[in-house]
Amino acid sequence: MKLKTWRELEEGAVIRNVPTSLEYKTGEWKRESPLYDSEKCTHCLLCWLYCPDFVIKVKDGKIYKFDLDYCKGCGICAKVCPKEAILMKEEKI
Repeated sequence: MKLKTWRELEEGAVIRNVPTSLEYKTGEWKRESPLYDSEKCTHCLLCWLYCPDFVIKVKDGKIYKFDLDYCKGCGICAKVCPKEAILMKEEKI
């Protein structure tokens, strides 16, 4: 039996109109930043799916930007990337 990919699953437990803090740029909290390698990326979008702060911007099914103003440096994007297209780099303090 072939398992479905996340793109084939039905939506579930979606909370719409969640109050977000677009006014509060939380990117200054991070100690590490994602480094994105577009050559390695296959645009599977797992990083986009798992990013808790909507940092990864997608257009036409492809990643085009990381909005570091909101990235807290959690590294989830790097952990879920199957191609190691995202590495975390320590911030200079």
